[in-house]
Amino acid sequence: MKETIVETFHDTAERPLTNRLGWLMFFRVVIVSVLLGISAYIQLKGTVSASVTLQYFLYIIIAATYILSILYVFMSRIVRSIAFNVYIQSVVDVLLITALVFVTGGIDSMYATLYPMVIIYTVLFIERRGGILVATLCSVLYGLLLEMEFFGFISPIYTEVRPYAFSAGSVFSRILANVVSFYIIAFLASFVVEQEKRMRALLSERESAFDNLDLLHRSIIESVNSGIITTDLAGNIKSFNKAAEVICSRSLGGYKDRPMNSLFPDITEQMNGEVKNFEFTYMTEDWKRMILGFSMHPLVDSSGSEIGRILIFEDLTTIKEMEHEVERNKRLALIGEMTAVLAHELRTPLASIGGSVELLKRDLRLDGTDRRLMDIILRGKDQVEGLVRDFLLLARPQEGNYTEIDIREMLTNIVESVQVNPDWHDDITITCSFADSNTLRGNQLEIRQALWNLVINSIQALHDGGTLSLKTEIIADARNRELLEISVTDTGCGIEEQHMDRILEPFFTTKEMGTGLGLAIVNRIVKSHSGTFTVMSRPNEGTRCSILLPLNEHGR
Repeated sequence: MKETIVETFHDTAERPLTNRLGWLMFFRVVIVSVLLGISAYIQLKGTVSASVTLQYFLYIIIAATYILSILYVFMSRIVRSIAFNVYIQSVVDVLLITALVFVTGGIDSMYATLYPMVIIYTVLFIERRGGILVATLCSVLYGLLLEMEFFGFISPIYTEVRPYAFSAGSVFSRILANVVSFYIIAFLASFVVEQEKRMRALLSERESAFDNLDLLHRSIIESVNSGIITTDLAGNIKSFNKAAEVICSRSLGGYKDRPMNSLFPDITEQMNGEVKNFEFTYMTEDWKRMILGFSMHPLVDSSGSEIGRILIFEDLTTIKEMEHEVERNKRLALIGEMTAVLAHELRTPLASIGGSVELLKRDLRLDGTDRRLMDIILRGKDQVEGLVRDFLLLARPQEGNYTEIDIREMLTNIVESVQVNPDWHDDITITCSFADSNTLRGNQLEIRQALWNLVINSIQALHDGGTLSLKTEIIADARNRELLEISVTDTGCGIEEQHMDRILEPFFTTKEMGTGLGLAIVNRIVKSHSGTFTVMSRPNEGTRCSILLPLNEHGR
């Protein structure tokens, strides 16, 4: 494993040099092509009287360069060593340049200026050592060429026949000047390359430090349980942490560079206000209503100029629900005390009235009008008794009397019964989906009352028609306890946002003939069975009521 990592590192480090080697071969071909073009132009236009031998040798050198360039490509694929490839190409290039200098006039040739190019690219690949070696090779070959030409051992191919007119001092000066320039270029190029290498190392070190700092920053941000969102001055989302996605129950990738209003509708008004700490009601995609607590701070750059905002938020739903539950329990305790007195005071006279009316109705021969009046009295008595019963159920749910309850059978009976209710009409469609197991222990009368209240509420919300869905499902909570979820969902008018905080309060209702006890009783019954009751709703889209009741092995 370690060897693989090292090999990968070396491959990554040598990749830029490999690219440079490819560019070197490319530019060599370009330069040789230019020389070929110049030679062809000279020959066709006749601007300079070049001998046939000179043109012949030029074409040989150019052709050799093309052939060698093709061989270099194959050699670089066979031999992976960058240094070996560069040394071979540098030595061959120096030899070709020396040949080019020889055939184009020797000491008069202008192509001696190509030597520094070989020295420079050698330094770029192999640094100072390679540059010094190639500079030495250039000095030896160039000096040897000019010395052999001076002593008459060789005779360069001139464009025109002329005698050799350079003294020993001139030749020595020319050699010395070029040799010195070769070494100066090698040292200067190596200095530049070493500085570049240091700068690259420093830059790499700074980038590594920056990456580590950025990683630390991200680790801190991602480790915070609070949601963090940054925006620009226009209110567009620029970044967010994982906790923000968890709290919002959705992926926020699609919200980047979009306004905050696209995620939190109407939050811009509060962001533009003077209050820096505020609460915001948020509805998730699955209709879950959440209360978020926001803290807003300015986002500044290194110069202290404000470039955006930082919003830190937390889910306060549980805390707010606990606060509401405490207040609700206080009110229920007061109602319980009142109910005990009212039930005692009302039941006795109601029983007397009911008994007396029944006796009169039985013993007297009443005509149609009097009998209808008697029936009105009895219905009124039943309504008052029902109200007293609801009071008692709200204040003190019955303890004990727990039996096995088949929720599927109970819901089926409720569906059959509700279809003869005055609120029922044929434009309502009922769908049912039940779990494999629907049995639990509880007070059958109370559970039926709770489910009946929910179904009746949904039927009343579907006054224009729609769908009522009944569903049971077995789920597990955070402690791996099995729970039976009973959901009643309708596509009715829904509940207004401003009413959601009060729907479980006793006597709160938006119906003309309602008592405001239905959902309060459901909540009370569910809590007495160690369950939880939640309501999720959107105006004009519908309402979903969910009851979670614990299962046990005996109940299943």
